[in-house]
Amino acid sequence: MSKTPAPDPVSPHVMAPGTTYPRDLRGYGANPPDPRWPNGAKLALSFVLNYEEGGENTVLNGDAGSELYLHEVPGGSPTLGERNRTVETQFDYGARAGVWRVMRLFAQRGLKFTVYGVGRALELNPEVTRAFAAAGHEVASHGWRWIDYHGMPEDEERAEIARCVETIERLTGRRPVGWYTGRISPNTRRLVAEHGGFLYDSDSYDDDLPHYIEVAGKPQLIIPYTLDANDMKFAVPPGFGDPDGFERYLRDAVEMLRAEGAAGAPKMMSVGLHCRLVGRPGRAASLARFLDHLVACGDVWVATREEIARHWWATHPPK
Repeated sequence: MSKTPAPDPVSPHVMAPGTTYPRDLRGYGANPPDPRWPNGAKLALSFVLNYEEGGENTVLNGDAGSELYLHEVPGGSPTLGERNRTVETQFDYGARAGVWRVMRLFAQRGLKFTVYGVGRALELNPEVTRAFAAAGHEVASHGWRWIDYHGMPEDEERAEIARCVETIERLTGRRPVGWYTGRISPNTRRLVAEHGGFLYDSDSYDDDLPHYIEVAGKPQLIIPYTLDANDMKFAVPPGFGDPDGFERYLRDAVEMLRAEGAAGAPKMMSVGLHCRLVGRPGRAASLARFLDHLVACGDVWVATREEIARHWWATHPPK
């Protein structure tokens, strides 16, 4: 049995050293820390299944009009003041069929993913919410609604954070430990930290490794997410025109990062999935082939974001 490695403290940061510019453009630089992934893995890979169906813009949720983002016919103008059933039923597919297909693919290979769960969507389909938990998948918070939070008043956003957390805990029996809004407000990160209880925040796309920043006077672990290795590219230009392109992109990313890991610098990779997109049969087939490739690699740790966060806090605690 191998010994637990000694912790390797990593400093939290807020801005570039020596400046007041509120962005860190240096990161780990040329010498990133060795993640020391379990069993000597050369890459940690996190699958994220975004469960948003029912939480999108619709007059049924009190919104002015229908959803425009991430469905099969993007763009155009919203239908105002009434339902757009063409859009609604595309989202419905993800909840009725797509989610179960994706879950079967992962179950067949014994793999786990993290759910970015929109509170309203989970509330509308408690059966699938409980199924996520029963299968051992992590259910993280993805906001109360699948909307743009940029202009939301601070008190309202604070209340929605709490409502999402309460809903997930009530439906799964376990409090979420991860947060990702996506379309954040200037207040989101601070409000999440002030709410407390989270191991990580994923509203960032800035690195191939977890890292700490300082929020509300305390270190906050950031586990960066991705918008490139993501099936959303099927629904936005420029994107994937066919499933083979999606699969090839994911495989190329894995092989590049495995090579870096073998050279002594292991990394982390995220793959973003959506029930209504990759849950369609033709795209699901490409996902199945990619999962088989990962299983055959032998040196990739497929982990939930919670598992990665707990490993990072233990192995690389903040100074």
